[in-house]
Amino acid sequence: MIISAALAAVLAPLAAAPAASAHPEARAYVNKRVRDCAGKGPGCRPGAVAHYWYKRGSSARGVGWVFASREGVRAGTARWLFKKPGDTWKTGGAWKRAGRVGGTFVETSWGRDGHTGPVYPRGTRICVQFKGLPTKACVSLK
Repeated sequence: MIISAALAAVLAPLAAAPAASAHPEARAYVNKRVRDCAGKGPGCRPGAVAHYWYKRGSSARGVGWVFASREGVRAGTARWLFKKPGDTWKTGGAWKRAGRVGGTFVETSWGRDGHTGPVYPRGTRICVQFKGLPTKACVSLK
């Protein structure tokens, strides 16, 4: 998929940031980011990024933060959902106003960096959803 220049500009600093702290215990963790763009047309309509972490050999995945973005609009409200393997969809984060970053691009996020946040099994799906938009962007915790 083609990631638009606006999303790439927002995600580049996230990708360059150190994913692990300088604490020796942090080396025992693997830190990952997964991203996806959905929808028709150019750009991400919407886009999702999730930062997750786990201890080597473990099937538990901790979700530090979830990021939602959407192009082609000046305002929006988003939430994130999750589905554990074999379970039903549940709300991960409440509806939250997405702030305008540039001309027609909005974004919002939940959580923070570090080894914090909810823990899910490997294979859990995380999706971001914008009000009024039937298309969701989803990622999987591997």
